[in-house]
Amino acid sequence: MTTATKVRIAYDRVGDGGPALLMLPGWCTDRAGFHDLLALTGRHRTCVALDWRGHGGSARNVADFGSADLLDDALTVVEAAGLERVVPVAQSHAGWVAIELQRRLGIERVPGIVSLDWMVLGPPPPFMGALAGLQDPAQWEQVRGALFEMWTTGVASTAVHAFVDRMGQYSFEMWSRAGREIAADFARQPSPVAALAEDPAPFLHVYAQPTDDAYLAAQQDFGTRHPWFDVQRVSGRSHFSNIETPTETAAAIESFVNGL
Repeated sequence: MTTATKVRIAYDRVGDGGPALLMLPGWCTDRAGFHDLLALTGRHRTCVALDWRGHGGSARNVADFGSADLLDDALTVVEAAGLERVVPVAQSHAGWVAIELQRRLGIERVPGIVSLDWMVLGPPPPFMGALAGLQDPAQWEQVRGALFEMWTTGVASTAVHAFVDRMGQYSFEMWSRAGREIAADFARQPSPVAALAEDPAPFLHVYAQPTDDAYLAAQQDFGTRHPWFDVQRVSGRSHFSNIETPTETAAAIESFVNGL
């Protein structure tokens, strides 16, 4: 745990060796979602999983914050944990933080990025509407419920369902903040791959949902034209491959990091 920024940031650290992995949760989640993945990847290298301010075991009574503050949290943990070379493993929209972390520290210290279950080609229009709905006191619970249903329908993993239930404990304040910040990130860049293409570096997307082959093919086509981008679809059905298929996900990450 570190308090270097006067905000208490909780994190777990396992393993030894580099490059290290820095696991970044999505909004309205915590580092518990990386429990199994941390144990598996920690067999090979140093692995750290953090809680953002306002989340999990980190300081909860904090002022309003945004994506820039999450970057500060990540930088603080990198320094406190003594991570020299580090590969971010970012759940969903924490990918924006991972991109900024690489820009801040440079490719020498951040030689690659792993993204888990993200809209790497850009968000569909209905999603941007959902982000607006999360910021509406009259709609946010209905919108959140629709997201939860999409993430868990047909998913057998009880761990995924339990994790999503914990996400439901966050209030309108946090969910509206998430909607605001994710929308702002997409307003700055139309898609993650467009942002990545500005300064290309090795990038791996591991995901399970959506399961349609067209989405996978579109990513594979992008990777053919941009060799720094790679994608692997795992066998799960949820939005949380780190929880539902940790062994497959860990293997994909380890293969990627070994190639850096």
